[in-house]
Amino acid sequence: MALAATEAKVQNIITHLWFDKQAEEAVNFYVSVFKNSKVGDITHYTEAGEKVHKMPAGCVMTIEFELNGQKFLALNGGPIFRFTEAISLMVPCDSQEEIDEYWEKLSAGGEKSAQQCGWLKDRYGLSWQIVPADIGEIMKDLNKSERAMAAFMNMKKIDIAALKAA
Repeated sequence: MALAATEAKVQNIITHLWFDKQAEEAVNFYVSVFKNSKVGDITHYTEAGEKVHKMPAGCVMTIEFELNGQKFLALNGGPIFRFTEAISLMVPCDSQEEIDEYWEKLSAGGEKSAQQCGWLKDRYGLSWQIVPADIGEIMKDLNKSERAMAAFMNMKKIDIAALKAA
Protein backbone atom coordinates (compact mmCIF):
# COMPACT_ATOMS: atom_id res chain seq x y z
CA MET A 1 0.00 0.00 0.00
CA ALA A 2 2.77 2.47 0.88
CA LEU A 3 4.63 1.58 -2.31
CA ALA A 4 1.63 2.51 -4.48
CA ALA A 5 1.34 5.88 -2.75
CA THR A 6 5.03 6.54 -3.33
CA GLU A 7 4.81 5.51 -6.99
CA ALA A 8 1.92 7.90 -7.56
CA LYS A 9 4.19 10.82 -6.58
CA VAL A 10 7.07 9.85 -8.89
CA GLN A 11 7.37 11.77 -12.13
CA ASN A 12 8.73 9.34 -14.70
CA ILE A 13 9.46 11.83 -17.47
CA ILE A 14 11.42 15.03 -16.94
CA THR A 15 11.58 17.71 -19.61
CA HIS A 16 15.19 18.52 -20.52
CA LEU A 17 15.82 21.99 -21.98
CA TRP A 18 19.05 22.72 -23.87
CA PHE A 19 20.25 26.32 -23.73
CA ASP A 20 23.36 27.87 -25.22
CA LYS A 21 24.67 29.68 -22.11
CA GLN A 22 21.50 31.13 -20.55
CA ALA A 23 20.20 28.17 -18.50
CA GLU A 24 20.57 29.90 -15.13
CA GLU A 25 18.98 33.13 -16.38
CA ALA A 26 16.11 31.21 -18.00
CA VAL A 27 15.47 29.06 -14.93
CA ASN A 28 15.36 32.12 -12.68
CA PHE A 29 12.93 33.75 -15.11
CA TYR A 30 10.63 30.70 -15.30
CA VAL A 31 10.64 30.27 -11.50
CA SER A 32 9.64 33.94 -11.15
CA VAL A 33 6.68 33.47 -13.54
CA PHE A 34 5.13 30.35 -12.00
CA LYS A 35 3.93 30.09 -8.41
CA ASN A 36 4.96 27.05 -6.37
CA SER A 37 8.24 26.76 -8.26
CA LYS A 38 11.82 26.30 -7.13
CA VAL A 39 15.40 25.83 -8.21
CA GLY A 40 17.04 22.53 -7.26
CA ASP A 41 20.54 21.14 -7.65
CA ILE A 42 23.07 22.90 -9.85
CA THR A 43 26.11 21.21 -11.41
CA HIS A 44 29.12 22.92 -12.93
CA TYR A 45 31.46 22.08 -15.78
CA THR A 46 34.89 20.72 -15.02
CA GLU A 47 37.95 20.87 -17.25
CA ALA A 48 36.76 17.65 -18.92
CA GLY A 49 33.46 19.35 -19.82
CA GLU A 50 35.34 22.25 -21.34
CA LYS A 51 36.99 19.94 -23.85
CA VAL A 52 33.65 18.51 -25.05
CA HIS A 53 31.22 21.45 -24.82
CA LYS A 54 33.68 24.34 -24.93
CA MET A 55 32.25 25.65 -21.65
CA PRO A 56 34.72 27.08 -19.13
CA ALA A 57 35.35 25.01 -16.03
CA GLY A 58 33.21 26.30 -13.17
CA CYS A 59 30.30 27.61 -15.26
CA VAL A 60 26.83 26.14 -14.76
CA MET A 61 26.25 22.87 -16.60
CA THR A 62 22.79 21.76 -15.38
CA ILE A 63 20.05 23.11 -13.14
CA GLU A 64 17.18 21.06 -11.78
CA PHE A 65 14.01 23.07 -11.27
CA GLU A 66 10.27 22.73 -10.76
CA LEU A 67 7.41 24.78 -12.17
CA ASN A 68 4.17 24.15 -10.29
CA GLY A 69 5.50 20.75 -9.22
CA GLN A 70 6.59 19.72 -12.74
CA LYS A 71 10.29 18.77 -12.86
CA PHE A 72 12.67 20.10 -15.50
CA LEU A 73 16.39 20.04 -16.18
CA ALA A 74 18.15 22.94 -17.91
CA LEU A 75 21.53 22.45 -19.60
CA ASN A 76 24.06 24.98 -20.82
CA GLY A 77 25.09 22.86 -23.79
CA GLY A 78 26.36 25.46 -26.22
CA PRO A 79 24.92 26.63 -29.54
CA ILE A 80 24.67 23.18 -31.11
CA PHE A 81 20.87 22.85 -30.77
CA ARG A 82 18.07 25.44 -30.75
CA PHE A 83 14.45 25.28 -29.67
CA THR A 84 11.87 24.92 -32.43
CA GLU A 85 8.08 25.04 -32.53
CA ALA A 86 8.13 21.25 -32.85
CA ILE A 87 7.77 21.16 -29.06
CA SER A 88 6.00 23.53 -26.70
CA LEU A 89 5.02 23.67 -23.06
CA MET A 90 1.28 23.98 -22.46
CA VAL A 91 0.00 26.09 -19.57
CA PRO A 92 -3.66 25.36 -18.75
CA CYS A 93 -5.33 28.44 -17.23
CA ASP A 94 -8.53 28.70 -15.18
CA SER A 95 -9.51 32.22 -16.31
CA GLN A 96 -8.95 34.90 -18.93
CA GLU A 97 -7.01 36.87 -16.31
CA GLU A 98 -4.62 33.95 -15.86
CA ILE A 99 -4.23 33.58 -19.64
CA ASP A 100 -3.46 37.31 -19.90
CA GLU A 101 -0.94 37.18 -17.04
CA TYR A 102 1.05 34.20 -18.36
CA TRP A 103 0.86 35.55 -21.91
CA GLU A 104 2.37 38.90 -20.91
CA LYS A 105 5.03 37.48 -18.61
CA LEU A 106 6.25 34.66 -20.87
CA SER A 107 6.18 36.71 -24.07
CA ALA A 108 8.16 39.64 -22.58
CA GLY A 109 11.21 39.95 -24.81
CA GLY A 110 9.95 37.10 -27.01
CA GLU A 111 7.38 36.79 -29.78
CA LYS A 112 3.69 37.25 -29.00
CA SER A 113 2.63 36.55 -32.54
CA ALA A 114 4.73 33.46 -33.16
CA GLN A 115 1.67 31.39 -34.12
CA GLN A 116 -2.07 31.12 -33.72
CA CYS A 117 -4.05 29.21 -31.11
CA GLY A 118 -2.34 30.40 -27.94
CA TRP A 119 1.29 29.87 -28.94
CA LEU A 120 4.05 32.30 -28.06
CA LYS A 121 7.81 32.16 -27.98
CA ASP A 122 9.70 33.39 -24.92
CA ARG A 123 12.95 35.39 -24.96
CA TYR A 124 14.96 32.13 -24.96
CA GLY A 125 13.17 30.74 -28.03
CA LEU A 126 11.06 28.19 -26.13
CA SER A 127 7.47 27.84 -27.39
CA TRP A 128 4.55 27.92 -24.96
CA GLN A 129 0.82 27.38 -25.38
CA ILE A 130 -1.26 29.48 -23.00
CA VAL A 131 -4.72 27.93 -23.11
CA PRO A 132 -7.91 27.56 -21.09
CA ALA A 133 -7.76 24.60 -18.69
CA ASP A 134 -10.80 23.12 -20.45
CA ILE A 135 -9.20 23.31 -23.92
CA GLY A 136 -10.30 19.74 -24.72
CA GLU A 137 -13.96 20.59 -24.20
CA ILE A 138 -13.53 23.85 -26.08
CA MET A 139 -12.03 21.98 -29.04
CA LYS A 140 -15.01 19.60 -29.10
CA ASP A 141 -17.33 22.61 -29.20
CA LEU A 142 -15.23 24.29 -31.91
CA ASN A 143 -15.64 21.23 -34.12
CA LYS A 144 -19.40 21.85 -33.98
CA SER A 145 -19.16 25.49 -35.10
CA GLU A 146 -17.35 26.72 -38.19
CA ARG A 147 -17.49 30.34 -36.91
CA ALA A 148 -15.96 29.42 -33.55
CA MET A 149 -13.21 27.35 -35.20
CA ALA A 150 -12.42 30.22 -37.59
CA ALA A 151 -12.19 32.62 -34.65
CA PHE A 152 -9.94 30.23 -32.71
CA MET A 153 -7.62 29.60 -35.66
CA ASN A 154 -7.03 33.34 -36.06
CA MET A 155 -6.33 34.11 -32.39
CA LYS A 156 -2.80 34.61 -31.19
CA LYS A 157 -3.69 34.93 -27.48
CA ILE A 158 -6.82 32.94 -26.63
CA ASP A 159 -9.85 35.13 -25.84
CA ILE A 160 -12.42 32.96 -24.06
CA ALA A 161 -15.26 35.49 -24.37
CA ALA A 162 -14.68 35.88 -28.13
CA LEU A 163 -14.75 32.10 -28.56
CA LYS A 164 -18.04 31.84 -26.70
CA ALA A 165 -19.48 34.72 -28.73
CA ALA A 166 -18.54 33.07 -32.02
